Amino acid sequence: MVSDVRGKNESEEFKGILNSSEIKEQNLDLNDLKVLDSFSLSKADHTKGLLKSLFFSFIAILIFFIPVTINGETDMVFGIIYSGLMEWTGIVGLWGVTLIILATGIVSFYGRYVAKSGKIHDYFDGDSVFHPFMYLLGGFYALAYSLDFTTSISMPEIIVGSATGGTVVPAIAVAVFWIIVVGALTMPFLLNYGLIDFIGSMMEPLMRPIWKVPGRAAVNALASFVSSSSMGVLITNRLYRQGVYTEREAVLVVTGFSAVSVGFAYMVIDTAGLSEKFIPVYFVSLVMTLMVSAIIARIPPFTRKKDVYVDGRVQTKEDIDLGKNETGVVKSGIERASKKALTAKPLAGEMFISVKEGFEVIPKVLSLLCAIGVSALIIAETTPVFDIAGRAFVPLLNLLRVPNAELIAPSFPIGIAEMFLPVLMIQSNLALISEGARFLVVAVSIVQIIFFAETVVVMMSAKLPLKLWELVVVFFQRTIFAIIIGSAFMHIMF
Repeated sequence: MVSDVRGKNESEEFKGILNSSEIKEQNLDLNDLKVLDSFSLSKADHTKGLLKSLFFSFIAILIFFIPVTINGETDMVFGIIYSGLMEWTGIVGLWGVTLIILATGIVSFYGRYVAKSGKIHDYFDGDSVFHPFMYLLGGFYALAYSLDFTTSISMPEIIVGSATGGTVVPAIAVAVFWIIVVGALTMPFLLNYGLIDFIGSMMEPLMRPIWKVPGRAAVNALASFVSSSSMGVLITNRLYRQGVYTEREAVLVVTGFSAVSVGFAYMVIDTAGLSEKFIPVYFVSLVMTLMVSAIIARIPPFTRKKDVYVDGRVQTKEDIDLGKNETGVVKSGIERASKKALTAKPLAGEMFISVKEGFEVIPKVLSLLCAIGVSALIIAETTPVFDIAGRAFVPLLNLLRVPNAELIAPSFPIGIAEMFLPVLMIQSNLALISEGARFLVVAVSIVQIIFFAETVVVMMSAKLPLKLWELVVVFFQRTIFAIIIGSAFMHIMF
């Protein structure tokens, strides 16, 4: 057997046959395609790895991508599990999430301002001076809603009403808690056994030239569309931490492909009175998402991001070319999947690590979700901020000959607060708004992706290489391009 294996940073190419034990002994980084393609498996090991990949990938596909109907409700297995846990835990789950958020707010002051060392200090040390106040505000909102909902104690309607805390706490914060937990338990099936490597090899010729990201980003897009946008963000963060994506690729994927799920999109489309046209509206919205993401990949601020992996290694042309692989996309995909599955670490250990990482982000994610989400919705409900901001879109809408421009304009900027808000804003005037205008509101809200009540908080808490101002800029870039492209589809369809 060959033992002289080159490390992942060596430029010299290695060719030889290795078994799983030798690969593990060499401690090879198999997320680096140069390393993954630098050796071969014996026929027996290749078959063993391929069967292992097929088995665990089938489980991943069943969990994330196959719709199942139970009691008349159709959803992915992933969605059925986390929504079932939400329903099963009920008030206990609500209070569990509330206590996590409240404890985070209280403990953060100790960790940030009092403790000089230790795990609590380390956990909060990287936060700004404002973060503890935000965590505590989130704890106050969550506690206020839970007390109002489960006891005889009445709290201010503006905080706990269905348009503010009543939307964020039970429908978003509790849901995100279970999404992270269930996602942490099931993500190893998706990421560790070659499925992502096979799809990446197949999609590389399309994804790289159009969206400037590796073929493996297609998995993120699929996971977001069929499960949840938070799931897409978490997958991207995991792959970035594993050294699969560069800094620039990670931000392009997380802001360009973490779209809302099919189930949530149906709820939005139905609220707009377009349920009879769900399939064409949703399909066109996804096409628009991909078109806008291709544009964003070619303009600042994300073009200024570095092509550097998390370990500091600069991406080379060879790294990009390896995605193409001279052996052909299908053959190389199968070979890569077989190698990854054969050498995968024990499932229980990977699930434990994944859950541990999930619970590291849960306290901050949930706290900021409540603080930012409820505050944004309070601003939307009590001030004319979004109405004023919406006026800036009226000239563009008129130029594009969009009907009911004055009525729908405020719905576009409000999407930065929460994805469901744009359609809620026009709901009371549906009879006055044409189907075409309603379609544009729905489609743009799906394309925007970046909203403070969920995806922004998950992105920032995951410590992806993103700045808040960049997300705000890209939100408006996506909005403007979506309006322009969406208006063209509107005139064709309606």
